[in-house]
Amino acid sequence: MIREASRNDLQQMLELYLYLHEDSIPEDSPRLQDTWNSIINDENHHLIVCEIEGRIVASCVCVVIPNLTRGVKPYAFIENVVTHEAYRGKGYATACLNYAKEIAEKNNCYKMMLLTGSKEEATLNFYRNAGYNSADKTAFIQWISTGNR
Repeated sequence: MIREASRNDLQQMLELYLYLHEDSIPEDSPRLQDTWNSIINDENHHLIVCEIEGRIVASCVCVVIPNLTRGVKPYAFIENVVTHEAYRGKGYATACLNYAKEIAEKNNCYKMMLLTGSKEEATLNFYRNAGYNSADKTAFIQWISTGNR
């Protein structure tokens, strides 16, 4: 089942992110809870999950960003695409990306963007097969020196 995350999904999301780039689950703190509440309560921030037999096995984030160009149409940014290692290759992340596209279309977005740090051809082909291309734009990143990358 593809759905948006609910308030009770925090622990499962933190566990799933261990398959993304995290090496530990952050300790429960007011900062963590405030961040979670901000995400859950933000109408433009969509945390999409794929749940199989009560377990969240894949996810992505779709943020709809208001915009003053392109006829004042927003755009969507996709981030944190992840699938639990044991559930890869079954189309779950693709289903999450398709749900994100539905959100973008409902919000009249003129484009969707995502970045990946992966250089793996299989990962790049996954995004190509999901309808994304790397020819139209060039991405640049500037890391902010916070100690966490």
